[in-house]
This record gives sequence, C-alpha cells and structure tokens, in this order.
Amino acid sequence: MARAKRSGKQPSAEAIRDHFLAWQCRIRQVAMREHGGRPSPGMRPRIVDTAGRELAPALTVLLIPNEPEESTAFFRFQVMKTQDPRDVYERALAFLQADYFQEPETFSDRMVTVLPRDAALAAALLDERACVLEFVQSRQSYRIAAEVRALKSGHAAREAAIWHNRLFNPALPDTVHVLGLQPDWDSARADPKPVGRTSRSR
Repeated sequence: MARAKRSGKQPSAEAIRDHFLAWQCRIRQVAMREHGGRPSPGMRPRIVDTAGRELAPALTVLLIPNEPEESTAFFRFQVMKTQDPRDVYERALAFLQADYFQEPETFSDRMVTVLPRDAALAAALLDERACVLEFVQSRQSYRIAAEVRALKSGHAAREAAIWHNRLFNPALPDTVHVLGLQPDWDSARADPKPVGRTSRSR
C-alpha cells in the first residue's frame, strides 16, 4: 500500500535557496531606497559556531553577483574619482537603489563578509571553518549552516566586497579579511517555508 504524502513536506534545498535570495534582494532594495543603505536586521545574521555558541550577535553580510566585474569596476571608479565621501555615497546609493537587486538569479548563493585584520571573529571563523547564520526580519527567519573560507587577493568576490564597502567607507584598507560563506542548503531551514515551484537554474 502506497504511503500518503505528508502535507508538511520539507521544501527542497533549491526552493529554500531561491526563496532566501529573493528575500535578501527585497530587503536590500528596501534598505537602499528607504533607509539610505543602512543594513537592516535581515542583512545582519546572528553567528553561532557548530556547537551553538554565539560568536557574534550580528554580522553584516553581502550578496555578490555571479559576474561581479562590471559592478566592481563601477564601484572602484566612483571611489577613485573624488575625495568627497558624501559624493561617493550619493552616487553609489543611486546605483544600488535602481535595479541592482531586481533579479535574484543574478546573485551567487555564497555570501561574503568583510572584517578587520585583527578581528577576533575572523580568527574564530577561520579556525572553525564553519558556522551557522541565523537570519530574522519581520516574520521571516532562516537558519543556514555555512562553510567559511578566506578569499585571497585578486578573487573576484573579494574585490567586489572591498569596493562595495568602500562606497560607504572609502578608507577601508586592503588588509581586511574577506570571508566567503558557502551555505549548506540541504540542511537549511526557513520559517515560514517557501511554497510554490522555482524556476531558478544554476
């Protein structure tokens, strides 16, 4: 006798990934358009280690395009063309407020964070090589385990993260840690769960 399907079936890894990226793009677009680019809670997950110990109550993470070279070049140009940080900020914000976050499928599912060279959190994450990110904003939450690794000089995602951050902090040095956070979507959980089908392909 065939088993009846359970109504509470866990969504697929791909469905959670796509739902998460769409949610991230929405809240980032709102942050740019309504809050001057200030990171909202959903852009700053709580970080815990694999044993459940808190490493940081909040850490700003970035989404990086799958092909970041064009936007990185734009960011670099804006930072280098003037020494007026206000002008850089206003030009960057106008760019990010437009259609930058309009298409979630153009972004990588690997998130990136930038930390000072002497940050204890960077040392802890690199030593552990893994963490769990807990995202919460309004009524949506995600719990995502991730592999952590340092991105080396010249890596496209590293350059994208550094120049993106320099839009808001032009004095950011090259010596910062840029860490890639690669989610394990098979173990990721969302509340509420995504519903419906996804058409995203990778």
